Amino acid sequence: QVQLVESGGGLVQAGESLRLSCAASGAIMRLYAMGWYRQAPGKQRELVATITKEGSTNYADSVKGRFTISRDNAKNTVYLQMNSLKPEDTAVYYCRIGGGSWGQGTQVTVSS
Repeated sequence: QVQLVESGGGLVQAGESLRLSCAASGAIMRLYAMGWYRQAPGKQRELVATITKEGSTNYADSVKGRFTISRDNAKNTVYLQMNSLKPEDTAVYYCRIGGGSWGQGTQVTVSS
């Protein structure tokens, strides 16, 4: 059974940074593409960033140049480095393995 556990969320001020982590168990993460998604109150879940097995990355336009997705296959962990945070980045952030399992999410709140 695949389990994903996100961590690293919190409350920060606009312009600050956070680094989210997603640790996978029950699966060999290097075999899968990984993704970060977010869901703000009253809005649909949206894609933030993805990284393929080979390490190619893709970002939503709203986070390009500010967020960086990376992976450490030896640790079975994927990261999301978030810089220059804005209040509109406030959401619950989820990771996903392949097209399947989701983590439980971690709250990110950015105050103005």
